[in-house]
Amino acid sequence: MKFLYLLILIPFTIFSAQTYKYKNYKTIYLPSIIPQNMSSKVKKDRFFYLIVKPVQKVHSELLEQYYKIDRDIQQFRNHKEIKRLKKEYRASTDLELLQALKPHPKSIVIAQAAMESAWATSRFFIEANNVFGMWSADSDEPRVAASQKRNGTKTIWLRKFFSIEESIREYYKLIGRGKSFKEFRELRYKTDNPFEIVTKLDKYSEIGDRYAFELMNIIEYNNLTKYD
Repeated sequence: MKFLYLLILIPFTIFSAQTYKYKNYKTIYLPSIIPQNMSSKVKKDRFFYLIVKPVQKVHSELLEQYYKIDRDIQQFRNHKEIKRLKKEYRASTDLELLQALKPHPKSIVIAQAAMESAWATSRFFIEANNVFGMWSADSDEPRVAASQKRNGTKTIWLRKFFSIEESIREYYKLIGRGKSFKEFRELRYKTDNPFEIVTKLDKYSEIGDRYAFELMNIIEYNNLTKYD
């Protein structure tokens, strides 16, 4: 009965089983469904619709946490929580913890999401909400197998997330504790300039320095700094 009641309150039409359009409202895109014959505009509209709000939400929460822990450190309080976070982020000093907790600009996150998920069209995005191509080494966690094998024999696994928001949180945690991103954390702590910070993301991808260059192009071409 509740479902029927909602149908009466919110009339909608399904278009080609690809998107939902509420009467007098904008198109609502679904992560697991790609519209047929997408134009470049529709592809980007869908990507930004799915990605921007979760990025903004997670970034806001992480920034609030960062400021709180910074105040706690300066005022010599909340020692138990600080100790827990140091263990979680593998930080040995207060400075390392703050470097780990400070979230980098949303423009970088959105640009990486575009690259890693092929603008929200990759199989891992559709099937697993895996926005950033994050690998899995734990057989007990939800994950999906890549279609190609490493060296032709070893299965590559990627993590499966409950939601896009969860994927973004885990991405920030990966950046915050991974050994490969130490220089990146140090630089983002000193500046909020996305074009400087991305130069230290070369270890995120096998293409190395070219990765940063492509991220810069995506940020600039799509004016992603407006989200910062």
